[in-house]
Amino acid sequence: MHQHTWQRSSFCSGGGNNCIEVAADDSGIAIRESSEPSAVLNTDKVALRTFIFGVKRGHFDRLLN
Repeated sequence: MHQHTWQRSSFCSGGGNNCIEVAADDSGIAIRESSEPSAVLNTDKVALRTFIFGVKRGHFDRLLN
């Protein structure tokens, strides 16, 4: 991924630096926090989908205790 086209959620208020941004292309998915745009996490669709399903199912809830 060279040139990213970043997208923010419609729930991101005021365009400030408190949003998660996502960019996707054929090589994968990039994720960053708008308050620190130089720190980018790169992943692929399968890994991101698996992580999201795990979060929705509560698989990581016990880590907070």
